[in-house]
Amino acid sequence: MLAFVMVCGTLDRAIGEAIDPAQALAAFQEKILSKGPHGEEPSPASSVSLTSEESDRVRELKAKAAIVMHYSSDWSQAQVAGLKSQFEKMGIEVMAVTDAGFNPERQVAEIQTVLAQQPQIIVSIPTDADITAAAYKKASQQGVKLVFMDNVPTGFEAGRDYVSVVSADNYGNGVASAHLMAKFLQDKGQIGLVYHAANFFVTQQRYEAFKKTITENYPEITIVTEQGIREPDFLKDANRAASAMLAANPNLSGIWAVWDLPAEGVISAARAAHREDLVITTIDLGLNVAVEMARNKFIKGVGAQRPYDQGVTEALLAGYGLLGKPAPPYVALPAFPVTRENVVDAWKTIYHSQAPASLTKALEPPG
Repeated sequence: MLAFVMVCGTLDRAIGEAIDPAQALAAFQEKILSKGPHGEEPSPASSVSLTSEESDRVRELKAKAAIVMHYSSDWSQAQVAGLKSQFEKMGIEVMAVTDAGFNPERQVAEIQTVLAQQPQIIVSIPTDADITAAAYKKASQQGVKLVFMDNVPTGFEAGRDYVSVVSADNYGNGVASAHLMAKFLQDKGQIGLVYHAANFFVTQQRYEAFKKTITENYPEITIVTEQGIREPDFLKDANRAASAMLAANPNLSGIWAVWDLPAEGVISAARAAHREDLVITTIDLGLNVAVEMARNKFIKGVGAQRPYDQGVTEALLAGYGLLGKPAPPYVALPAFPVTRENVVDAWKTIYHSQAPASLTKALEPPG
């Protein structure tokens, strides 16, 4: 069972007290731990809405939007689905969806291309806060309403350069993945961390939260090795990092990966090293890690985001921008701890769709 409670205004471990996953999930929903990119207090996504009159005014504008993504994944596809669904309700045409393959220079070119089509809205996740800043600044200066996912370009100010930024509770998900690691290690052992070595706000939050939670709450769990990974081939880079960790640290009990794609690289390394006992936790409920969890293999727990609902929220905030309605500078959705026990229900909640057959089948007993 998971063990999370509210302690002094933060989520922490309840020593000697076990509560079920539903209670743990409820505890995380009560408080968002992340701060915004400029230290802003979070506003809950549930507070973002348009009245019927405001929705009618948005529809009358017949606006066009571009969605400028960083790379393709289960998470980004769910974001796009949520955005498209809500934009359709608002009478906003999605004129372009791009995929930069986590290449900031390519993303800059894509921003320039969509600007030529004169959208009124761009919803985007910057691949690099520094390199992409000038391209987003040009869009802002042209009057395009910018809503960001997770990351904000360097030097940008909410209400002046962009409408708002929306993210999951990435700090909370880091906390959840740390507690899940401790649960499956029975509160002791040596672990390694595979983190994102880039100027990316949300992945830094995850890493800091995981490390702090382990260090402050689990004295018999020691972080003995850390390695950073860089784009573009995160799976390969994480495989290389995990392989080196396992070779240098034969007593390693667990590895944390910063999100699901690097976690897949860690899984490959563990299999190659014949380390079936290795515990892996991560963030984001991609299909491959979900199936691995359902099979009761390497992935034991995930702190999941809510990308579909995040997309819906971003679309609504774009409406705020069109109407000149004051928007909260930072909006967040609560963390979602996932284990094998709740993985199918979690998939339905997170993606607003039935769990894939490969996931439900993975839960069936062999034979």
